[in-house]
Amino acid sequence: MKKFIEEFKAFAMRGNVVDMAVGVVIGGAFGSITTSLVNDIFMPLLGLVTGGINFGGLFIALDGQRYASIDAASAAGVGTLNYGAFIQYVINFVLIAFCMFMVIKAMNRFQKKPEPAPVDPPRICPFCKTEIAKDATRCPHCTSMLDK
Repeated sequence: MKKFIEEFKAFAMRGNVVDMAVGVVIGGAFGSITTSLVNDIFMPLLGLVTGGINFGGLFIALDGQRYASIDAASAAGVGTLNYGAFIQYVINFVLIAFCMFMVIKAMNRFQKKPEPAPVDPPRICPFCKTEIAKDATRCPHCTSMLDK
């Protein structure tokens, strides 16, 4: 049992597991921010542009009658096809994805770019001037003996 606990401790304390846990917590908090941005800022603007249409309230009553709202249809015991809620979720998804794209793009702009790895110049055969492997003792093209 002691070995099992030590093994679990080694697994749980690995760097990538801890990093993932931090990412999940920060992602949850960031999700709240983006949801608020969409619901409290973008959706009212979209409502203003579309003339105040509330997509979440669009529905079709399955009995063919007209009802003032989804609640009125439910109170009458009628099933409803709530296509407006689907449209609302699609709009929310697109707006949240766009917000995430813009935030990640801004973060990448501030992130330090890694230095490119130095590239060794290729080894060239002194006789035929073709590129050869670093550890070659003979040129594969002209078969000349090479200096190390």
